[in-house]
This record gives sequence, C-alpha cells and structure tokens, in this order.
Amino acid sequence: MSWIQTFSGLAIKRLPKVMSPKGHAIADYAMAAGAFIAAVAFFRSNRKTAGVAALVAGTIQTVNPLITDFPGGAFKVISFPAHGRIDATATGIIASLPQLIGFANEPESRFFLLHAGVATAVIAMTDFERSGLQAASSAHSEPS
Repeated sequence: MSWIQTFSGLAIKRLPKVMSPKGHAIADYAMAAGAFIAAVAFFRSNRKTAGVAALVAGTIQTVNPLITDFPGGAFKVISFPAHGRIDATATGIIASLPQLIGFANEPESRFFLLHAGVATAVIAMTDFERSGLQAASSAHSEPS
C-alpha cells in the first residue's frame, strides 16, 4: 500500500466531518482555480506536460461540482454522495498524473501530490451522506 493510500485512509477516518456542502463547493472551485493557475505557470516555464496535466486536474475539479445537486452546482445531474465518490476517484487520478504521463521525477510532480492531499482533506472533512441537504429538506416537511 502506498503512503498516499495510507494517508488518505487515516485522514478520512480521523478528521471531523465539519464541512458543509456549500463549503465543499467553495473548496472544489478553489482547487480548480489553483490547478488552472498552476497550468499557466507550467506553460510559461515551458513545462508543457505538467501544464496539460494541470489542465486535466482543473477540468476534473470544475466539472464534478458543476454537475452536482448542491449549492454551487449549476446542472444538478448527480447527488452529493455520488459527487463524493467521484471526488475520491478523481483525487487518485490527479495524484497519479505525473506517473501516468511521465514527469514523476520532475519538481512539478509535487504540485499534484499537494493538490491530491488537499482534496483528500476536503473529502475527509465532508459527510456526504448526512450533508445537511437532507436535513434542510426534511425541515421543510415537518409540521410547524
């Protein structure tokens, strides 16, 4: 088992579930912005492979919240729990990009591990099943 898998497992089990769906959306879009900024920096420093990988990471981090039924989602295609499962998968992909496309030994690869680490912390601090969305909808159905 890799150290990333070990860290992810420990983080998900031990961090408190304090992030709301709105906070999670803000974090997702902030991470996407960070990936796009990194892509620009990589392209400007002639690190094209890392730039393309950062564009992939930013796109993943943008599309998932855009299609999620939660505050910040525009198209409301998938549920918040499904969003969480996609986040976990996407985080593994993002962490693996340097290895997959051949720049794992370059300094730019650290950005992707850091990005995946932050994403893991966000995932770990979000309770996707008891997200507050259900609580809000059940509050409207209770008699006053």
